[in-house]
Amino acid sequence: MKKLIFLFLLFPFIAFSQILAKVIGISDGDTITVLLEGNIQKTLRLAEEDCPESRQAFGKNAKQFTSEQVFEKQISFIETDTDRYGRTIAKVYYDNGKYLSAEIIKAGLGWWYYYFSKDQSLGEMEKEAKSQKLGLWQDSNAVSPWEYRKMLRNNIP
Repeated sequence: MKKLIFLFLLFPFIAFSQILAKVIGISDGDTITVLLEGNIQKTLRLAEEDCPESRQAFGKNAKQFTSEQVFEKQISFIETDTDRYGRTIAKVYYDNGKYLSAEIIKAGLGWWYYYFSKDQSLGEMEKEAKSQKLGLWQDSNAVSPWEYRKMLRNNIP
């Protein structure tokens, strides 16, 4: 009975924490711009995954995939955090509940960002994409975006 009461009290927060928006821009595979009610633009960094940087192998492929999935579509999102650049980190859902981060990982165009995610199923999706050599996993020496950014900071070619 206590669980039922707890869920009943929690429902408004769950039901109303999703925000609706239209995707109006794709910066890269894991960053989109949405238009909110009142013509307010907001940049969203996708939660739980990291795509190759634009200058990395498969960076353009990841951007194209994200664009094909959500550009000019209505999406819903749940804000989870803010990154150091002021972007909202969000879980983005589209086409009747597809989770964009999971779709990117399944396509082999992004890494599970395990440092910021506890969702083991995303890790399993990454392993499956890797075993099938999908997307960036065609490259046996694929470098994660966080390692790539670290190399750039340290001036390593």
